[in-house]
Amino acid sequence: MSLDEQIDALFAPVSEVVSKVVFYSIPIMEGVDLKVILLWLAAAAVFFTIYLGFINIRLFSHAVKLLFGQGMKKNSGGEISQFQALMASLSGTVGLGNIGGVAVAISTGGPGAAFWMTVMGFLGMSSKFAEVMLGVKYRQTPDLENPTRISGGPMYYLKEIFTRNGYPKVGAVIAAIFAFCCILGAIGGGNMYQANQAYKQLWVATGGETGVLEGYAWLVGLVLAGLVGAVIIGGLKSIAAVASKIVPLMAAIYIVAALIVIGLHIDSLPAAFSTIISDAFSIKAGIGALLGGLLIGVQRAAFSNEAGLGSASIVQATANTDGPVGTGLVAMLGPFIDTIIICNMTALVIVITGAYQVTDGLQGVELTSLAFEGGIENFKYVLTAVVLLFAYSTMISWYYCGATCVRYIFGEKDKIEMIFKVFFCSCIVVGATAKFSNMMNFADAVFLAAAFPNILGLFLFAPEIKRDLKEYVQGLKNKK
Repeated sequence: MSLDEQIDALFAPVSEVVSKVVFYSIPIMEGVDLKVILLWLAAAAVFFTIYLGFINIRLFSHAVKLLFGQGMKKNSGGEISQFQALMASLSGTVGLGNIGGVAVAISTGGPGAAFWMTVMGFLGMSSKFAEVMLGVKYRQTPDLENPTRISGGPMYYLKEIFTRNGYPKVGAVIAAIFAFCCILGAIGGGNMYQANQAYKQLWVATGGETGVLEGYAWLVGLVLAGLVGAVIIGGLKSIAAVASKIVPLMAAIYIVAALIVIGLHIDSLPAAFSTIISDAFSIKAGIGALLGGLLIGVQRAAFSNEAGLGSASIVQATANTDGPVGTGLVAMLGPFIDTIIICNMTALVIVITGAYQVTDGLQGVELTSLAFEGGIENFKYVLTAVVLLFAYSTMISWYYCGATCVRYIFGEKDKIEMIFKVFFCSCIVVGATAKFSNMMNFADAVFLAAAFPNILGLFLFAPEIKRDLKEYVQGLKNKK
């Protein structure tokens, strides 16, 4: 076996075991199993949307104003700006889930899965608000020797809510479980999956099986590891500075590229929308197929925008703002940009070009590449540049999430974080060489596992979240 195949052979059994544990399923009808984790994520998104009075609609315009500094005060209690915090958070969510993940959803669940991704993205805005608001409210300065370093996230508010109710030991255990899940998510979904799809797109662009990169996934992984290491060594401010420049650029390039392809097929646009919507509710292939498409859409949306997983609150808790609710509202824009805009661009390109009908076994980013190539010859090279930017920005952002959780578990020790940096970069090489099916299963499982403890905390904090939001909105009315 080649070096690539040897690494994948070692990784495959790990992927299988983790996937079986996290994706425990309940049979609901013949051929359709409901993964408990998806029910948990969807329940939180629906609950907070209704419980908070459709905050994702009524305060959307206000959130946009806050993003650009209107009405938001700064203070010394943070490390980076509101804009940098959102960009760093988006750099973790706007990744290859938006390109390869959408292709997976459509190739396995049909075009209608894109519709359910959009619905889940819309509802997920509310749970994203809740977790980031709590992340800012209960952030801490854990290193007394370095009071400028801010840490926040579900591990802090999970510990707080259980301690407050007289169960400090339970809170400590659940907070540690979240931190451990987040570390695995950073390695699997925020790192290895990104490296895997980045290599695959480079492989496609350079000729595939007959190209120069065939059998050299490990080499691409090494190069990516070096580039990631060069940024993460500088810590949060270095990551935020890079992310605030890369994210707007890569999103703009991708959206423009998608709009060009859509523009060239503009006559087919109404039919593409019709296909996506009709397929989302079609029972032509049976109720099982309809439910299958719905569940795949929910799963891919969760992987793409991470609403309910708690990761965004780790990054955005470092914003230099005195408003937990305001920062939560800004964070709410994440799923809108990530899923409702960028994922739908991918979906429309795949459907409007008809690529989903002639997949020939293509998965992930390969299918998206085929769709773009169907729009403009040699467009795969533009997509390759975007894929590399998406992957790179996601890896550096997720490193910070993982490192924060490593420090939470093992203490504020620079030596421990340095070990994690080396391990994180080493996993990039493994991710680049693994087979797509093994990588997808592992990444999904470790990514979504964090939702179990995080959403439990959100439900327990629900009355407080609603009260703080009500006071914030009343304050806005008093200013008028």
